[in-house]
Amino acid sequence: MKKLIPILLLFNAFLVSCKQEANQVKIDSKSETAIEPKVQTLQIEPIDSTQFPKLLKYEGFVKNAVRWKDKLGDNIVITTETGNYRNEKFQHEFDEGGDAELFGYHFLVKNGQPVQTWKVYDYIQDCPVDIVASFVKDSFEITDLDNNGIAEIWLMYKTICHGDVSPCEMKIIMYEGKQKFAMRGESKVQVGIGDNGEKLFEGGTYKLDSAFEKGPKKFKDFALNLWNKNII
Repeated sequence: MKKLIPILLLFNAFLVSCKQEANQVKIDSKSETAIEPKVQTLQIEPIDSTQFPKLLKYEGFVKNAVRWKDKLGDNIVITTETGNYRNEKFQHEFDEGGDAELFGYHFLVKNGQPVQTWKVYDYIQDCPVDIVASFVKDSFEITDLDNNGIAEIWLMYKTICHGDVSPCEMKIIMYEGKQKFAMRGESKVQVGIGDNGEKLFEGGTYKLDSAFEKGPKKFKDFALNLWNKNII
């Protein structure tokens, strides 16, 4: 009987050791499954015209230029404006009529050569009064809201020919790859003050295209936020 006691003690110690090892494995398993995958962020690098590939062509004066890599490859986006000038490619009825154009370009750099994948273009022509065709300040954005490794490129601009205080035409154009999304409307301007001292405004309406309406909610929400930040 005395000989059985050490054997029983060893057996119990073995069981306790197994339970501790099993518990340890279980804890490690939980800690591993709790680790979430990291979201890869885009590394956006501002560049200037001295850093453009030699064969890259554009019109106007550069306002924004950036470069990054994503699932599509090596990307460059440039936005440019001409300012108010007279372009003889347009017909003019007014001797003092001016023109203004703006451009947005996307290129993929392959083997050192830029390949244009899309272009945004808008303009005002033959305007004898105040002319505007320009990107909205601080509205240029590169995002990856849906975390699919392909950047969304956001351009927002306004155009108008006017001689008074009136709303500008305003647009948000966004591209993800070659998919275009558009939001179009007008800015909001104060036109007076009511009898009760309340400010009176004109404009501010907008319409989202079907791509925004059918696309990810994150895209639509971002567009609406960008619009409301710059509407006045």
